[in-house]
Amino acid sequence: MQNILKKLDLIDYIDSFSKLMAREKSIILEGDINLHFKLINELSKFDIKAPSKIENLDSALMHIQKQGILRTDDIFEFIKIINYFRYLKKFTFDGKLADWIDKIVIPNDIIKICDYFDEKANLKDGVNEDFDNVKYAISKNKELIKQSLYKIINSPKIRTYLVDSQVHYINSEEALLVRGGFNHVLKGSVINRSNSGFFYVVPHSISELKQKQSDLKNKQEEILYKICKEISSLFERNLLFLKFINKEFDKFDHYQSRLFFSKINDKNFIIPSKNNINKLVDFCHPALHNAKPITVDFTKSVVMITGVNAGGKTMMLKSILTAVFLSKYLIPYKAHHDTTVTNFKSINAVLDDPQSVKNDISTFAGRMIEFSKLFGSKNTIVGVDEIELGTDSDEAASLFKVIIEDLIQRDIKVIITTHHKRLAALMASNEDVELIAALYDEENRKPTYEFLQGTIGRSYAFETASRYGIPLSVVKRAKEVYGDDKDKLNELIERSSSLEREYKQKIAKLDEEISNMQRIAGNLKDQKEKLDEHIYSEKSKLHKEYSSARDEAKKAIKAKLVQESHQHLNIAHKIATEIKTEKVQEVVEFKAGDRVKYRNTKGTIVSIKGAKAFIENDMGMKVQVLLVDLSRSGNPPPKVPTKKATVTVERPETGSIKLDLHGQRAEEALENLDKFLSDALLAGFEEVLVYHGIGTGKLAFAVKEYLKKHPKVRGFEDAHPSSGGFGAKVIKL
Repeated sequence: MQNILKKLDLIDYIDSFSKLMAREKSIILEGDINLHFKLINELSKFDIKAPSKIENLDSALMHIQKQGILRTDDIFEFIKIINYFRYLKKFTFDGKLADWIDKIVIPNDIIKICDYFDEKANLKDGVNEDFDNVKYAISKNKELIKQSLYKIINSPKIRTYLVDSQVHYINSEEALLVRGGFNHVLKGSVINRSNSGFFYVVPHSISELKQKQSDLKNKQEEILYKICKEISSLFERNLLFLKFINKEFDKFDHYQSRLFFSKINDKNFIIPSKNNINKLVDFCHPALHNAKPITVDFTKSVVMITGVNAGGKTMMLKSILTAVFLSKYLIPYKAHHDTTVTNFKSINAVLDDPQSVKNDISTFAGRMIEFSKLFGSKNTIVGVDEIELGTDSDEAASLFKVIIEDLIQRDIKVIITTHHKRLAALMASNEDVELIAALYDEENRKPTYEFLQGTIGRSYAFETASRYGIPLSVVKRAKEVYGDDKDKLNELIERSSSLEREYKQKIAKLDEEISNMQRIAGNLKDQKEKLDEHIYSEKSKLHKEYSSARDEAKKAIKAKLVQESHQHLNIAHKIATEIKTEKVQEVVEFKAGDRVKYRNTKGTIVSIKGAKAFIENDMGMKVQVLLVDLSRSGNPPPKVPTKKATVTVERPETGSIKLDLHGQRAEEALENLDKFLSDALLAGFEEVLVYHGIGTGKLAFAVKEYLKKHPKVRGFEDAHPSSGGFGAKVIKL
């Protein structure tokens, strides 16, 4: 773990996170990462204080298991954990968090032990009577010692030898600070000397009191030992619970420390996904101050970063691996919440030069050893800095091309940085390779620390050398040695790589369009075959019914009796009139704005709701019709004349424009009424009559409410008694 943290420059970041934990442990959080995040998310809704620092209790648990007797300090560490969970149980959690905390049931005898000690791990008064008596005796004896010392201090004989009139505590002993020659007036033991050369003396006159104090403390320790023995015995009986709660505390500590860490500088949790999409959005590496956010898509199997020296290629590589590492272990970091990474089984970083006197290995040989380990891996991401390091770049390009292609087949993601274009040019045509170029500000002659995907970048070695102090004359001669032809070749490589990728994208788009056309052609072919079958079926049906009608006609002709011939002719006529064919209608999908035809009227669809459409005809009138009654109209709407024409359609004198809704349900009646009014409006009628009956009054009420809301109804009233009275309505349009 420390090795990968060092390579990715994460040691300080992880240390700052670890300091938030209540006790030292690995940052790895075992188990289902999605469940852990759900619990952390639920925990974030509550304001919970952090637990106090807790010592590692593995040795204490082993001691209990072997029937040993714990010290007071170890007992109190267990009590701190148990008391913290007692504190958590006071909250009203919900969801998974509530289920988890509810499962932690603390035994009553353990709770009783927790109340033995105060916050400083001292035994409380009232727990043990003998202990309380000894504690009181020690306090009284200490007071006697203090009084004896003050009596000596106030003695006229010794006053001239006293430096001050205070009682000093030196090495837990009460002493007086005196000058030299004190032994003429005071018998005592020197236990220390001050910086000024004075003596700290314990008078012999309080020796008996000191001895009594020591005996009392020994007695106190004996009583405390018995109490610890009883508690250790109780802990042994509850050993499984103590192991369980010790483990659960570490789990909660993981959650709480991650939650606190996320709130520092507003970090985000990026949960690893299973959709194989890998993309950093506005990621800032923790080791950089005021870093420029990085956005990069590394979904493809290989990401090859090329371009300018000192332009951030290595930091880009480390950023990708860092994001994967932190997400894997559910540690929050600075990135946009749209960032998504895959949960890789392992993370490898080949960043250092392995060559040294100690390991007796060459740079290239060390790199080969690193790569050989990858061939036995699966679901791994590996970052390689300066991949051709330590050998001829042309040979390395050929070798690494084959190695990388093999790793792609093994489901291994490779992030590479390189200054050499040959390997990039060889890999550019591979669809599984993403090229990323570090950009350079040619005007200001410095890297921009920005990146462009889909192309090969230049190294700008000459410009970098000049920027860092190499004489211009030396750089100029180097350019001459390098030659214009190689420079042009590099440009051609870059351009050809970009063009190749561009053409591949265009070909992929054309393939998609061809696929769509083939699908449409197939659908049309299927429709034609179905229509042909339908036409054949209808022709057969017509032929059969026609033959039947013809046979009846022949029988009529041959019949001698007139009445019998009329009967056969009637049958033939009936058969002929009942001959019907199924209408073949193309399924048409309409949308708002389409030009349509309804009966003899043309217009434009305003809106569609379910199986109905609102259309506005060319006269400006809006009506509601069924979609099945519409057909397409390609004719444009007629030009609206500047002067409006007024058309008045008089009500027919016969009064035959009417609708009968008797016996219909309200919903059915309103639908028929809506269609009736639309037809009446199209026909130009100004007044119509609708029968709804009296009955229970429900239908009459529904009709009135509908007419009140209809935009084209100017008014309505009950009909004349001769035309239906209260059971009918005269509607003015």
